[in-house]
Amino acid sequence: MGHKPNTETPASALHLSLLQQITGSASVSSDSLVYSYKRSFNGFAARLTDAEKDKLSGMEGVVSVFPNGKKQLHTTKSWAYVGLPEKVVKRSAESDIIIGVLDTGIWPESESFSDEGFGPPPQKWKGSCSSGSNFHCNNKIVGARIYRSAGKRDTQGHGSHTASTAAGNFVAKASMEGLGKGTARGGVPSARIAVYKICWSEGCYDADVLAAFDDAISDGVDIISISIGGTKAYDYFTDATAIGSYHAMKHGILTSVSAGNEGPELGTVTNVAPWLLSVAAITVDRKFVTKVKLGNGRVFKGTSINTFDHGGKMYPVVYGGNAPNSTGGFNASMDCSSNTLSKKRVKGRIVLCDSVNSGEGPAAAGAAGSIMLAQEQQLVASNFPLPASTVSGSDEISRYVMEKSNRNPTATIFRTVEKKSEASRIVPWFSSRGPNAITPNILKPDIAAPGVDILAAYSRGKTVTGIEGDKRVVSYNILSGTSMACPHATGAAALVKSFHPNWSPAALRSALMTTASPVSRDQNPDAEFAYGAGLINLKKAANPGLIYDAREHDYVEFLCGQGYNATEIKLVTSKAVDCSDVGKKIHAWNLNYPSFTLSGKPEGTVKRVFRRTVTNVGKGHSKYKAKVISSKELKIKVNPKVLRFKDVGETISFRVTVKAKLKQSGIISGVLVWSDGSHKVRSPVVAHTLQ
Repeated sequence: MGHKPNTETPASALHLSLLQQITGSASVSSDSLVYSYKRSFNGFAARLTDAEKDKLSGMEGVVSVFPNGKKQLHTTKSWAYVGLPEKVVKRSAESDIIIGVLDTGIWPESESFSDEGFGPPPQKWKGSCSSGSNFHCNNKIVGARIYRSAGKRDTQGHGSHTASTAAGNFVAKASMEGLGKGTARGGVPSARIAVYKICWSEGCYDADVLAAFDDAISDGVDIISISIGGTKAYDYFTDATAIGSYHAMKHGILTSVSAGNEGPELGTVTNVAPWLLSVAAITVDRKFVTKVKLGNGRVFKGTSINTFDHGGKMYPVVYGGNAPNSTGGFNASMDCSSNTLSKKRVKGRIVLCDSVNSGEGPAAAGAAGSIMLAQEQQLVASNFPLPASTVSGSDEISRYVMEKSNRNPTATIFRTVEKKSEASRIVPWFSSRGPNAITPNILKPDIAAPGVDILAAYSRGKTVTGIEGDKRVVSYNILSGTSMACPHATGAAALVKSFHPNWSPAALRSALMTTASPVSRDQNPDAEFAYGAGLINLKKAANPGLIYDAREHDYVEFLCGQGYNATEIKLVTSKAVDCSDVGKKIHAWNLNYPSFTLSGKPEGTVKRVFRRTVTNVGKGHSKYKAKVISSKELKIKVNPKVLRFKDVGETISFRVTVKAKLKQSGIISGVLVWSDGSHKVRSPVVAHTLQ
């Protein structure tokens, strides 16, 4: 129902009144109400029939009615990789930053959440801690709220992992049973954490997401981190994350979100609203190698997180396709999926599988281990509930195991070792790609951050994999996903905000995007659709030189340009706007965004003039010159080519004319760089074919 109303009548009473009008009964309306969103914006969640939903949709004051959709959950070395040294001077400004983490909860006993050396929370904090017999907040975890059912403690591990990545305290010699050993830390170790448990084993529901946003905004958080998303992008007014983050933006709070794990197909990025920061995953220069040795002496390098140790003992090997669970109705089990393997044929043996799986099938069948064959090089190391390694690019293992003359094939799987990887700054297959399905002329994802093989705090209320038979309980786990990338960007944004507490959410995003490190297109053929503006760079982010700022009125005019009507926009934003007035509309390409995107029909030529305004946040007297890097298919002209500033805070506008000859499909890209000799303000320029 949009912005928080200015009325003395309690919002919950207004919500019940609306429900009574459509149900015809006060008692029924009271029973159907699930949440009243009333602290930061206006709305409610209720149990309705389809007929009641339709009736409610047409009522005055209602912006949108949408189903209570379910979202999915989408970290030692990674901070150093993006320019943050291990030894830093603690700053009091960091301890004033409060990061709201909307996730699966938190494991408060973790060393990453120790409040040793912390003073009381900042006076601006208005939240609460729903402490219980087994959960208590401290001066590090300053708040905790629960949605849907009882229990704030993290029993999934995901929330502890993301929270510690963003703002975990320094923990020396942290590792997962010796792997990834080093000093674990968040981007802002001195920052406070407020926990909002919205996710459970079955997922994260929109009603809970909105309730958490409502509370977090009112509680006084500075940054919101939410590593969840659907399987596709939704219209802004029917997407709980887009709605919640809009109201956060109104209150000066940046929302950092994961881009999604629906890759590698194009157009799969799920969190795309222009007022939030959408984060892709990228590799660092570390890999985990798990060797496999065959009975013939041949050794193969695979990939996994294997803390088990065969001790060099050779085990008999059986091919999963020759060991089906026939009593269960299976004739073959090449992929070794759950319940498809014969316990009699597999128990005590290493099972060879034709594809990568969770390991649940081999573990349930009593296998001594599993060798999983992969078609391509594995950038992501996974945990399995038994000794396992994924091996790519070799048929030799299959030939050895299934050769008729070799009646007793054997193998052993070694414990994982950590190695330096040359395959760094590569966006993995799972990370969702652009283009933006809702607004094609706004580039998403915005930026990339470490999201592969990340070591961070974990819940001791769950085993390493959560799969039956896995008995390992660890304080730190190694996980991958855009869920791991998001809190890196969150921590980076929080660090910048600690230097510039009055910067808007758009200014913080701009600082991260325009100072990002370049990423190789040769290694990432989807280019900016995969990594946005590039890899976050903490050495430069707090001193960007120039910023592309945007305020609520810019987004209001953007929404006008997107076809939303004045009534809808006023309800959401409280701003009266005449969308029929051309001057009150901003086309997507003219939103003051730190990237430039245009789209058109296949094999056509498209031309567009972009208007941008930059604010000087560097030196008072400075001169920035424009430099363009592009291909012959992409012509970029900048006017003026030189920006001369006299004062800090001064703004100057310029135009960029882009002409592109589009291909049948895909992306053409270049870069606009404004430089004064000490700052390089980089913005991607992207032209793409409409899907």
